[in-house]
Amino acid sequence: MINFAKYVLLFVIVITTQTYSTAQTLTSKVLDSTTQHPIPYANIILNKKGVITNEEGRFSFILDKNIKETDSLFISCMGFESVGKPLSEFTGTTIYLKPLAIELKPVIVTNKQYSADEIIDLVKDSLEKNYNKDLSKKRLFFRNSDYSKLAKTNYTLVKSTIDEFNKKFLDSVINTIPASSSYFTEVLCDLYGNNDEENQKIKLIKASQLYDKNNEIGFTSMEKKFNDIIKANVKPNSYFKIKSGPLLGTKVEGEDFDNIFKTEVDSTNAAALKKEVEKKKKEEQEWKKNFSKYKREALGKMMQNLFYMDDSELNFINKSRKYHFEITDFTYIGEDAVYILDFKPKGSADYKGKIYVNSDDFAVMRIDYHNVKPLKKFSLLGVGMNQYLGKGKVFFAKGNSNKYELKYLEQESGVKVSLKRPLKIIEKNKHVRGRRKQNELSLKLDLAFSGRNKQEVIVFDTERITSTQYEQLQEKNTVSPVYMANYNPDFWSGYNIIEPNTAIKEFTSIEEEAK
Repeated sequence: MINFAKYVLLFVIVITTQTYSTAQTLTSKVLDSTTQHPIPYANIILNKKGVITNEEGRFSFILDKNIKETDSLFISCMGFESVGKPLSEFTGTTIYLKPLAIELKPVIVTNKQYSADEIIDLVKDSLEKNYNKDLSKKRLFFRNSDYSKLAKTNYTLVKSTIDEFNKKFLDSVINTIPASSSYFTEVLCDLYGNNDEENQKIKLIKASQLYDKNNEIGFTSMEKKFNDIIKANVKPNSYFKIKSGPLLGTKVEGEDFDNIFKTEVDSTNAAALKKEVEKKKKEEQEWKKNFSKYKREALGKMMQNLFYMDDSELNFINKSRKYHFEITDFTYIGEDAVYILDFKPKGSADYKGKIYVNSDDFAVMRIDYHNVKPLKKFSLLGVGMNQYLGKGKVFFAKGNSNKYELKYLEQESGVKVSLKRPLKIIEKNKHVRGRRKQNELSLKLDLAFSGRNKQEVIVFDTERITSTQYEQLQEKNTVSPVYMANYNPDFWSGYNIIEPNTAIKEFTSIEEEAK
């Protein structure tokens, strides 16, 4: 259904470490001992379970009742000396890693001096044996961060036959739209299936939403004002012609405005109230179901897009002929000797970056990539779109099956949208004698906004499952996200997650700021 109001609205850490004896969570920050800079994406391993530091070098690790003070915590990161020592020796708020003195080149070269293209060929030949595509159950944490910014909100009021739809009112509409906003969701779940997005099932464990409800409330109150104006000025049998320049236009029938003119429920009518309660309960159940569905679909697309999948957009290996590769360095990832290869497009390919290849089994253990040109771009009839950003990082580690499993995935995208077009909304009514045209609102729009999305996934455990187990699994998600007006550090107490960054920790809604 098309809402008249919405058409007009268009233009419109440092965290202190808790001691083992008094708490169940170890939180700290990992720094480069030479530069004092944070070390992101370091592996933190305890009793074969692990987490990863965020981009600010922070991590949090849950210490369950079976962990002893003598158990060793191992910290490793590419290009740094690994650290391993008993938990009892981690007493400060900061852990320092020393940069690694690379003496690896002679070791690799004496084995065989491969060219970059030969290494990539060996990577291709080893894909089937190195990466697990079987059915599995993954315990993972998924954070989605959305940022939007309104860059331009210019308009010209050409004509309005409804007095209330004047420039003063339309200016007030613009003022209700926030110049920038953020929206975060965090989910802990079990994801079942393989890497085909059509073969995924999800079981939510816990979820949260962090955003400013005042933005939502502002939009709702403004929409109510529109509804009141329309209800007072528009005839029930009217239909609308909505035009936005050449080739773009639509007709909206009167019955499509049922959502605008919502019927109020009589508080004395018990049957009507019961029906309304049942309707709201059903809507809530549907919302919960859709929340888990959207998260499953988002995770499924990310798994489908792993570099070794046939139709992946990250086709650096499967379509290596499109890229130029060069060996640029050697390092360690943990105990594994690794080639570092730079890649860049030969012609029309989209990405450049680095690939880290295990020198023993030729598995890709890490990929860093960034687009070199807009991924999508068009401008037609005053509508423009530029997908200007597409970058990410992907980490793999060998699992219990002796094949490599996804450990961490980060992807970020950005888009800019512009709209410079006329917008005309004409009310017509075929039941009125004489001219069918009743009212008109005509505007010239000049709008622009940008949006950025970041998705992070950390996989804590992966275990094989059979096809029978997968088929018998029923999705019965009753978990809905808990709303937070500001970040609550206790919400994930007792669970391993990716530590939040500063933007999330410092997020506060207008309502909370006023307290």
